[in-house]
Amino acid sequence: QVQLVESGGGSEQAGGSLRLSCAASGFTFSSYCMGWFRQAPGKEREAVASKDSDWSTVYSDSVKGRFTVSRDDAKKTQYLQMNNLEPEDTGMYFCAAALRCDWFESHGYWGQGTQVTVSS
Repeated sequence: QVQLVESGGGSEQAGGSLRLSCAASGFTFSSYCMGWFRQAPGKEREAVASKDSDWSTVYSDSVKGRFTVSRDDAKKTQYLQMNNLEPEDTGMYFCAAALRCDWFESHGYWGQGTQVTVSS
């Protein structure tokens, strides 16, 4: 069965860095668009970044220039390098996979999430 397992979350001070990983299994990783989403307390889930099977990349404006999404198709793993963290980056971070990057909500697979907390 499909599994997405996130790791690497934790607590960090503003200006610090964290690297999230998402290990995937149960589907043809290289054919899928991989994405990162986050949900802050009391807020809706929002897209952070995605990297398609052709390695085209999209970032939300709030993380552009600070976060870098990457993927290792041989290891079936995607990463999110988060630099210059801000308190507004606090939230649960989810890994997602879909055959198309606009299919996450309707047809995507989702991990359980990893918590990121940034203190000022």
